[in-house]
Amino acid sequence: MLDAKSQATCPAHAPANHPKVPSEKVGVLLANLGTPDDYTYWPMRRYLNEFLSDQRVIDYPKWKWQPLLQAIILTKRPFSSGAAYKSIWNHDQGESPLMTITKDQTAKITTAMADRYGDRVMVDFCMRYGNPSTKSKVQEMVAAGCTRILFFPLYPQYAGATSATANDQFFRALMEETWQPSARTVPAYFDQPAYIDALAGSVETAYAALDSKPDILVVSYHGMPERYLQQGDPYHCQCQKTTRLLKERLGWTDTDIISTFQSKFGPEEWLKPYTVDHVAELAKQGKKNIAVIAPAFSADCIETLEEINEEIRESFEHAGGERFTYIPCLNDQDAHISALSSIIQDNLKGWLD
Repeated sequence: MLDAKSQATCPAHAPANHPKVPSEKVGVLLANLGTPDDYTYWPMRRYLNEFLSDQRVIDYPKWKWQPLLQAIILTKRPFSSGAAYKSIWNHDQGESPLMTITKDQTAKITTAMADRYGDRVMVDFCMRYGNPSTKSKVQEMVAAGCTRILFFPLYPQYAGATSATANDQFFRALMEETWQPSARTVPAYFDQPAYIDALAGSVETAYAALDSKPDILVVSYHGMPERYLQQGDPYHCQCQKTTRLLKERLGWTDTDIISTFQSKFGPEEWLKPYTVDHVAELAKQGKKNIAVIAPAFSADCIETLEEINEEIRESFEHAGGERFTYIPCLNDQDAHISALSSIIQDNLKGWLD
């Protein structure tokens, strides 16, 4: 972290009592979904309350949703969600895998930006829900002299419940600044060649380590209510295009790969096919050897390490499946860091050349 006070100086020709001003920098603020501070009841409840109270995520009227959330869901769900987090928790560092991986990604991108721009760029990360908050990191960047901030939601495919709500929180943070920095947001990057290459490389590496090629690659995306698609959210289309581009990059046919959607919540119809049901159907159809990848996540988290690698695996095996290979998210792989760094550099054009 840059020390704003040690680098602050009075502007030229300013009176002696003028407050010191830090040297100008450009901030790059990476943003991910978030994580509870701990898997015990109260930290889980605080995290779930913030997450499930976001109307970008659950858009039911507050008068209808909040009583149900506060009186029923948040009474029970912290226990089950806490148990799921406990099963994947990084106990050595006292944090979730998402936090660990995001820190590693940030450190590597910081190095890449320093190599390219020297000390003119400050890189940090925030979480939409939980800590470190978007507001706190915007405040730190402004205090460190960032007169421009590039905000980068780490979601390859745009969705109102992910990219948009992250941007919303960034804009709210800017509203509280006396001297607002100039701001840009990074758009979805699902069709960027470097991202697709990194995905394909992870599949090729995983397949090369197996003694037999899986019958099919299941490309599992986080789901959303089908209603959101009808309202104009482009997420479903961008997911389908990601799968198509990945298939073309690998040189595969339609029978080698399929898109599915996971993490259904509530009574509504969500995007289909549902991953947990479809892997069972594949096993019943005789596809006993499958691989699963989750391109909508930039880092492994509860939805991949617990839901895919435990719940969805169990569904497949219970239906007669024999071999289940989970291909990890791109995390801090060099190809991924290179792709993200390239996207950042493209979006800094005009600010830094």
